[in-house]
Amino acid sequence: MENYFVHESSYVDDNVKIGAGTKIWHFCHIQSGAQIGENCSFGQNVNVSNNVKIGNGVKVQNNVSIYEGVELGDYVFCGPSMVFTNDLTPRAKYPKGSAGYKKTVLKEGATVGANATIVCGHTIGKWAMIAAGAVVTKDVPDYALMAGIPARQIGWVCECGSVLDDELNCTICKRHYQKLKNGLICITK
Repeated sequence: MENYFVHESSYVDDNVKIGAGTKIWHFCHIQSGAQIGENCSFGQNVNVSNNVKIGNGVKVQNNVSIYEGVELGDYVFCGPSMVFTNDLTPRAKYPKGSAGYKKTVLKEGATVGANATIVCGHTIGKWAMIAAGAVVTKDVPDYALMAGIPARQIGWVCECGSVLDDELNCTICKRHYQKLKNGLICITK
């Protein structure tokens, strides 16, 4: 017996793994080889391509395509109509196939805002936040707040989503952070 929900208008190909409690809503397509964790939610018109790996607790809003080569860690949030790519130099006449795709990884808790674009071949650090409409063209540190075209770091965010103050404190949940080479680390909760 299936312990997840798939709306009758959606398609799930053979050889797909879907975790308990996951909900796949209207007009979605989950392609062969995809692995989806537990308690995920996929809004209307989401496409999950072949061999994509998605962690637990992931939320993908309407009109998002997660292409082969993209990997989403636990608790990643993909805003409405955000865009992933998997080929830096695509040509219709000269397709590269999966061997030519660049890997893109979103680590635990990363958020991508509505209509943002993630250019392939980059890693979005854990609990990083990409502003709506931003275009990410390089790796993003853990807990970084990125905005603009191309995206640049404009601050730091807490695991709870609040922007940190100048001393790297969260005024909402009271966590405190310390800078590292590749982002921040939470030192008090």
